[in-house]
Amino acid sequence: MDRFDAMQAFARVVETGSFTKAAGTLHMSRTSVTQLVQQLEARLRVKLLNRTTRKVNVTADGAAYYERVIQLLADMDDAETSLSSAAALPRGRLRVDVPSPFASLLLMPALPAFHARYPDIQIDLGASDRVVDLVRENVDCVLRGGEITDQSLIARRVGDLRLGVYATPGYLERKGLPTHPKDLENSHHRIVGYLWARTGKALPYAMHRGEESVHVHGRYVLAVDDGNAYLAAGLAGMGIIWLPDYMALPHLARGDLVPLFEDWRLDSMPMYVAFPPNRHVSAKVRAFIDWIAELMAEHAPVNAR
Repeated sequence: MDRFDAMQAFARVVETGSFTKAAGTLHMSRTSVTQLVQQLEARLRVKLLNRTTRKVNVTADGAAYYERVIQLLADMDDAETSLSSAAALPRGRLRVDVPSPFASLLLMPALPAFHARYPDIQIDLGASDRVVDLVRENVDCVLRGGEITDQSLIARRVGDLRLGVYATPGYLERKGLPTHPKDLENSHHRIVGYLWARTGKALPYAMHRGEESVHVHGRYVLAVDDGNAYLAAGLAGMGIIWLPDYMALPHLARGDLVPLFEDWRLDSMPMYVAFPPNRHVSAKVRAFIDWIAELMAEHAPVNAR
């Protein structure tokens, strides 16, 4: 039995709650993972996991051992990266998830520079607006907009997105120019709804002008749960949209979008990098987080107005 492989298999079963899911994240067969955990229990002469047909639960001894195991695995990773070549150049596979518009418009164009700086980091990138279970899906870190409500995660604020309201010239020709945000509530105007992954609902937008504040819900004929689809719907003239500057600027320059309510201010959207507290922040993860912070500082610095 390879004790390192056995401890790693045990830790992944605890984190995912499943031998099958653990095997998938480790790129091993379920049988191999099961055998490694059984061999580990036999060596320790302690029952680490309670298994039923539906789920796997960690025992009290297993929970205590797990805390020691993840620290040991972290120390081993540190020992490897402390070697001169590894310390100077982080390496390894990195699993991250970011919003789909950020991936296509900001991250992808900048990734060649990241790869030039860290050529030995291999990125497995998920580009989605869904809520990712970092532990069960074995994701190292995520970039997300809005406040992080999951108290089990450690979050670092890396930017603030300025927002604006936009419509296409064609939409405005058909529907007319709204003069006040309240015009979007009970008139013939329509917005494109965005369904937030945490709630599955379209949330109101807070808008401010001097002492006046309104929360705009709007009326929609289409709501989507993906940022790229949301932008595409707006560009197709399906309704008025709220966009971060980085998404809107290219289309403003081409005349595809027209800004609305420019004398109103919208609350900015905070951007966070989040990761599990029990997941060792390795050199490659730290390198990626610091680089994302640099990228956001260029395009949407914290507390930008």
